[in-house]
Amino acid sequence: MAGRHARRRPRRARSRSSPLVIDRAVPKVGGAYRAAPTGRPRVDAAPRRRYGRKRSTGRLLAGVLVLAALAGLAAFLLTRPAAITVRATPSDAVIVLDGSISATGTLEAREVTPGAHTVRVTRKGFAPVERAITAKRMRTARLSLTLAPLPLEVSVRTEPSGATCTIECADGSTVETLTPCTVRAPAGQTTVRLTKTGRNPFERRVFLDEPLAISCILDPEGQLLHGLGTIATSGAPKGVSITPDGREVWTSILNGPPSIEIFDVRTGKRTGEIDLGEHGAVEVIFNRVGTLAYTSQMETARCFEIDVKTRRVLRAFDTKSAWTKWVELSPDEKTLYASNWSGDDVSIIDLATGALVKRVPVSNTPRGMYATADGTTLYVGGFDSGQLDRIDLATGKVTAAFTGGKALRHLVGDERTGRLYISDMAADCVWVHDMRTGTTKKLVDTDEKPNTIVLSPDGRVLFVSCRGENNPKSYYLPGPEWGSILVFDALTGRPLDAVVCGNQPTALDISADGRLLVSSDFLDNRLRLYEVPPYETLLKGGGGRYEAHFAEIKKR
Repeated sequence: MAGRHARRRPRRARSRSSPLVIDRAVPKVGGAYRAAPTGRPRVDAAPRRRYGRKRSTGRLLAGVLVLAALAGLAAFLLTRPAAITVRATPSDAVIVLDGSISATGTLEAREVTPGAHTVRVTRKGFAPVERAITAKRMRTARLSLTLAPLPLEVSVRTEPSGATCTIECADGSTVETLTPCTVRAPAGQTTVRLTKTGRNPFERRVFLDEPLAISCILDPEGQLLHGLGTIATSGAPKGVSITPDGREVWTSILNGPPSIEIFDVRTGKRTGEIDLGEHGAVEVIFNRVGTLAYTSQMETARCFEIDVKTRRVLRAFDTKSAWTKWVELSPDEKTLYASNWSGDDVSIIDLATGALVKRVPVSNTPRGMYATADGTTLYVGGFDSGQLDRIDLATGKVTAAFTGGKALRHLVGDERTGRLYISDMAADCVWVHDMRTGTTKKLVDTDEKPNTIVLSPDGRVLFVSCRGENNPKSYYLPGPEWGSILVFDALTGRPLDAVVCGNQPTALDISADGRLLVSSDFLDNRLRLYEVPPYETLLKGGGGRYEAHFAEIKKR
């Protein structure tokens, strides 16, 4: 019995101080189980040793990881590149780092080798600067450089001379003198102001970075069109056209050769010519894209097709008539129309084949023409008849659209309003014909001998060149008064401005953007260039010089 009791599992001990019960067998000592004491639980030595190993291994692993991270961070910091930032004044100066990395105004190099580097800053008109800069790891080296302006020559000429010239320099200083003058000013933002009693003031702001030469026309007080200058030509510039891209002016020389002269619009420099033989040319026009030009020659009654880029004559077309004057392209640019002054007809030429399709008889001495955008009608102005003819291009039938004129010279149309404008050299006026209703009325009276007329691209402004009264002996001689260019509101006929020109202003054209007007002084062998202000400026200008110009066209 005792042996049985000795082998029985001991009861669970309860702790007086804790409800915790140790339900764990205690190893036998001497063949019997020994009861575990009550109270605080006992932790065996073997499990404690196993837990300690885990904690030591975790700590060791964490230490290794920390050391590896520190080593990686140190390696990263030791190999991290340096950065350089350079800022220059003026802000468009060119910055070059080590002769290879470049930028304008501000240079930011984020990955450069630590150590010494070279920075060079340049700009036209300023003294160059070269500096050394040291780049350090984990830092951005910064450098700001200001270039010193160089003294540059400024030359100013005015027409008329004797204007007060005030130059406000970039360094804040001011120079005042009379034109013509030549002064030196530091590079940078510069303002040139010109004033003279009785003339419009002129102001030009430029960033001076090279020698500057200003040649300025001081317009009469109140004139709204601004004179840009003149271009000398060969004898008798009869017609003029600005290329569609606005870069060149082509003028037909009546007393050629050369038959056509070509000038750069910006500089006025003569850049080429077209030789059509021993005679000159009357008019010159371009196709819409500006790749081809067409011109007429009176003496040979021929028309010519010219490559604008190469300036080479591609083809010649025989009108089979006499004294060819004006040329006009059909809207689809497949047909060329030519009015024959002495032939009293219009030649129709197929541009695909170059062949003459037919000649259409019209009233006496045809000159100006206008082809409608729908391709159905061609209007022709009769100089000696004073009649406006209407040709039905499908049938060839000719009807009189207007018979009340005296010497119809030039026609321009506005498809948006259906208005056709007609200059009348004998009646000294401009007519307007309504192409929709067939009615005609006088738009405005003009100065003596209105010649060429052009319409602004927006259709709001009409420009009229007036030759002035003829010399009683011959119109090839200067007359008793100067010619003029008149500016009118195209819809109302309201005068907007007037410009007094030279002897017999004849040719006239306006650029595709409406900002440049070119005219010719036929007997002075020169072209005049004008800057055209916006329509709103013209409208608010109180008529500009229109009233004042009447007294000025009389030669003294």
